[in-house]
Amino acid sequence: MKYFSGFCLRNEKILFKEYLEDNEFIVAGFSKGAQEAVDYVINSNHRIDKLQLLSPAFFDYNEKLIEINLKAFKKDKVSYINNFLKKAGIESIDVKDLIKYDCEIDDLMSLFTFDWEKIKEIKNVRIEIFLGEYDKIIALKKAYDFFKNYGEIYFIKKANHFLRS
Repeated sequence: MKYFSGFCLRNEKILFKEYLEDNEFIVAGFSKGAQEAVDYVINSNHRIDKLQLLSPAFFDYNEKLIEINLKAFKKDKVSYINNFLKKAGIESIDVKDLIKYDCEIDDLMSLFTFDWEKIKEIKNVRIEIFLGEYDKIIALKKAYDFFKNYGEIYFIKKANHFLRS
């Protein structure tokens, strides 16, 4: 399996072991990593049977909200990341070994501006999308409405962005 990590995270794959399948023909990604997984599948020459998107970072932010987030990140990156993780449903102290504080402003900008329409380019690959009912990070309803056209959606009851209750 090829796995892509979320925004400012590393090795968080262990948090999703109940959803992921260990198979060399599967590509998976969490949050921002789901965006990277889509790009990988589109540009890959390798056999890929399944794409698993865990809480894909699907935002509906206007320019003003994006600018507010970018300013907050520039002002205090560590606090921004810790607050982001807390809002996502996990305390930074719980995952301190998984946090990667060397992420950059470009990572945050691409997180908010990813063009999900390119998923239409994916052919002959089964797509699974995992969404948490209480996800406070993404535009959940819009994500559900969008992704239902491209794959199977698994809606995890009472789960947050990390697919945890």
